[in-house]
Amino acid sequence: MAISTTPKSGDPAAAGPVASTSVLIAVLGTVGVVVSLMQTLVIPIIPSLPTLLDTSASNASWVITATLLAGAVVTPISGRLGDMFGKRRILIVSLLALIVGSVLCASFSSLLPVVIGRALQGAAVGAIPLGISIMRDELPAERVGSAMAIMSATLGVGGAIGLPVAALIAQHSNWHVLFVTSAALGIVCAILVFVFVPESPIRTPARFDFAGAIGLSIALTSLLLAITKGGDWGWGSATILGLFAGSVVVFLIWGTYELRTRAPLVDLRVSSRPRVLFTNGASIAVGFALYGTSLTFPQLLMAPEATGYGLGQSMVAAGLAMAPGGFVMMLLSPVSARLSASRGPKFTLALGSSVIGIGYVSAFVLMNSVWEIVVAGMIISAGVGLAYAAMPALIMGAVPISETAAANGLNALMRSVGTSTSAAVMSVVLAHMTVSLGGQLLPSRDGFQTAFGISIAAAIAAIVLTLCIPVRKTERS
Repeated sequence: MAISTTPKSGDPAAAGPVASTSVLIAVLGTVGVVVSLMQTLVIPIIPSLPTLLDTSASNASWVITATLLAGAVVTPISGRLGDMFGKRRILIVSLLALIVGSVLCASFSSLLPVVIGRALQGAAVGAIPLGISIMRDELPAERVGSAMAIMSATLGVGGAIGLPVAALIAQHSNWHVLFVTSAALGIVCAILVFVFVPESPIRTPARFDFAGAIGLSIALTSLLLAITKGGDWGWGSATILGLFAGSVVVFLIWGTYELRTRAPLVDLRVSSRPRVLFTNGASIAVGFALYGTSLTFPQLLMAPEATGYGLGQSMVAAGLAMAPGGFVMMLLSPVSARLSASRGPKFTLALGSSVIGIGYVSAFVLMNSVWEIVVAGMIISAGVGLAYAAMPALIMGAVPISETAAANGLNALMRSVGTSTSAAVMSVVLAHMTVSLGGQLLPSRDGFQTAFGISIAAAIAAIVLTLCIPVRKTERS
């Protein structure tokens, strides 16, 4: 594959600004936090969505599902477009999608425009792997490791910070203010990127693989729709089984096509390298374990004390209890980079997966007070921070420099598959293991502990997959 390192003359997007290393890291890190905020932005208003949008609870759930599907589909595509047409340019396009989506949600109170807006917000998730790739292209070698660790940590930091902030806004203001705020943050980020982030001179001249993009979109949408809607539509229903079967068939056709085309959307030969393959497998497991805290801890914290195990906290208090985990991720990002530099990113990923498992063991045993949940959440977040920071280093040490954005996009997709699967599994567990209190069904103590046990198994799977990653670095193409 030819690699261009010279921007086209007269291309204003290619002739980007020159910023200091620290400013570049700060700007891209801010973008990562803002984009990841979209994941938890509407959590505080989920119970009220049917009333706010004048629709059923089932239809209102599309406000969440649309963001997930759009993010999963667009992330690998935006990575490939970034490699071909410029990472800064596609990063700005991603932020513009976030802004337009936020404005749509802020302007309407009906289901369809809000779902479209949330889908556009989800499409901005591709900004994080694009930012990681820009760092590899632009930063001196000695700063790349720590910078990528910070960018990876923003996935957890934004979500952790977003929960209490969104809860405060939703509690004291009109719900549209949530989206006005996200639009304003998106505008600030777009301006910062335009002013301070240079365009990478590294390009991969090729025709965009439209057929591959369409095939991947259909396969992913079928798979994730089946996973996220299985509980509502029935896991044994013809619709869900058809979606799963259709996803498998389309993936097989798509994979065959990608292996035969000259400029594939996803280079499956590179993706099948053991270092990339097992890292992506571990990413699914870590993503699965990560989402366990997002779904179980708030419900446990907010469950009524009359259950005997619930902690009776408000949504704002529960969000604040989750926030320390995000700061732990950020604080540990430079530690992760130093560990990866001295012991290798494989060691850091294995250590992070182990710490996640320890955190869930703590939650399994210690779930009787708020401080115990806070401590368990911080331990799990520490493990996620270590693991997430190691993944880009493993991926980029095994792929050609011309494919960094696409490879990071695929890795981000694997994390999304993990979180989506976790959401479906945890929801089923908590919905079926319940107790009745005042005529209301609530997740039982056994339900929470079962969910923690499943997350422990996911952490163990991540460790096993990490141990399979070859120690010797694959030569770059």
